[in-house]
Amino acid sequence: CIKIEGNELTGYNTDVIGFEQSFKPLLQPHHTKALVLGSGGAAAAVAYCLKKLGIEYRIVSRTPGNGEALTYDEVDGSIIASYQIIINTTPMGMYPNVQQSPPLPYDAITPKHYLFDLLYNPAKTVFLQKGEERGAAIRNGQEMLVIQAEESWRIWNS
Repeated sequence: CIKIEGNELTGYNTDVIGFEQSFKPLLQPHHTKALVLGSGGAAAAVAYCLKKLGIEYRIVSRTPGNGEALTYDEVDGSIIASYQIIINTTPMGMYPNVQQSPPLPYDAITPKHYLFDLLYNPAKTVFLQKGEERGAAIRNGQEMLVIQAEESWRIWNS
């Protein structure tokens, strides 16, 4: 979000507030480690929030050698068991490619997991459907989008 005041431009990251406020309500005490799927700008905002909340995280990227990131091929059942939060920040599963989902061992997901998808179209991506089938808590990015819009409006009108 950019606010224009005279000749001055100020940038704000509304992803941070939108994600944090929509993410926190489903957190449980055992949700202490997260996998962040994707390594773009939205992933950076998610990582910032996780760090602020004291949640350890690892980035999962398609690109090998992307810093400390894991590749999807490296994510196995034991990693899924160790990370009870999985956050999709990629466009995988977004309309019109609604049958796509991140390549994960979904059979390792349990009712202790929390899957958050920044996507909201469709409302329940294949990623979220697979988590729900395994009993995980799920949430999509619709509320995040609404909070971001409200925050932008507040910034522009303050």
